[in-house]
Amino acid sequence: MNKNFALKIILSAVLLSAIVCFSAGNAKAANIKNPSLTLTDPPGQIVHHLFNIEGTPSAKGVALTTDGKEIWTTLLLNKKKGISVFDALTGKKITDINLSNGGGVEIIFNAEGTKAYVSQMETGKVFEIDTASKKILRVFNTQGTWTKFLALSPDEKTLFASNWESNDVSQIDLFTGKLVKKIKTVTTPRGLYVTKDNSTLYVAGYDKGEIEKIDLSTGKGKVIFKSNGAMRQIVGDDDNGVLFVSDMYWGIIYQVSMKTDKVTKFAKTDYNPNTIELSPDKKILFVSCRGINYSATDYYIPGPEWGSVLMFDAQTGKMLDAIVGGNQPTALAISPDGTKLVFSDFLDGRMEVFQVPPYETFLNGNGGRSLVYKKELKK
Repeated sequence: MNKNFALKIILSAVLLSAIVCFSAGNAKAANIKNPSLTLTDPPGQIVHHLFNIEGTPSAKGVALTTDGKEIWTTLLLNKKKGISVFDALTGKKITDINLSNGGGVEIIFNAEGTKAYVSQMETGKVFEIDTASKKILRVFNTQGTWTKFLALSPDEKTLFASNWESNDVSQIDLFTGKLVKKIKTVTTPRGLYVTKDNSTLYVAGYDKGEIEKIDLSTGKGKVIFKSNGAMRQIVGDDDNGVLFVSDMYWGIIYQVSMKTDKVTKFAKTDYNPNTIELSPDKKILFVSCRGINYSATDYYIPGPEWGSVLMFDAQTGKMLDAIVGGNQPTALAISPDGTKLVFSDFLDGRMEVFQVPPYETFLNGNGGRSLVYKKELKK
């Protein structure tokens, strides 16, 4: 992303509230049915729509606390509230958290659930927050530009942060709070994944669709795959030795063997797959798809179709169910117990919350709405 484009995003975000109101008014005038505004499950849908949470402008990332009781969402480039926290049972707002008058991008929790880590794109900082008091404990300077994704090492001694414009990953020692080093990566790094033995860091390169594998003992990396697309996020199953990587440009989820570095096509998605998550039991892959952009140069205006959230069998790649969302489903999270799905309709300023049944229910669901939902995407 060049600086002119970055500036365009900032200016667009400032106008976002007006755009959302304008698009919502047009939708009403045109009598366009938005499926996200009804809590009635369409016939055949396996997941159950519980409730919506309104008033979450530009919700970029979302996560549920380790006890599943709270939903934390980051609000992109928001100077008043970088994070909003909601009750996961009712959707009622608990509080907003100001991030030094800046927005939030991605959010993760430590295993114990006592601390949250939130990246701030515009300042290159990461905030450590006490989950009980909602107070900022420490602020880390990545010394990178346009900080995006965060990953904790499995031993939770190290925090990694990808820096979109400086083309590197910051490695931060969580005991001292100091930057250890910056690791050079492929162009526009975004998604990160650290292996269970803390030895390897995988990086998703957005600019050229590269998957990079970095030896953390030496800092040296090698590109194991290049799609000429736009790799965005990585999730993994260490026990089975596989990674799933989303390609936003081609609308494909790739599967990577961590043993052989072999990369294969796992599943085809809808337009602009944005966030991917594995269920806690590693059996279901969830994918949020933003849908077709308004134009080739502007995605801050609602496009010609609704977005979607897709569910795939992580073993076979078969689609298990599909949700027709609102304008640009983006943030996506699964509760630690696997029973709750949360995603954002980015341009609508809304979060949607669904109940997720056991894996066996999906297997007996005949694909849910996977064969019919596409007909409902066009506005």
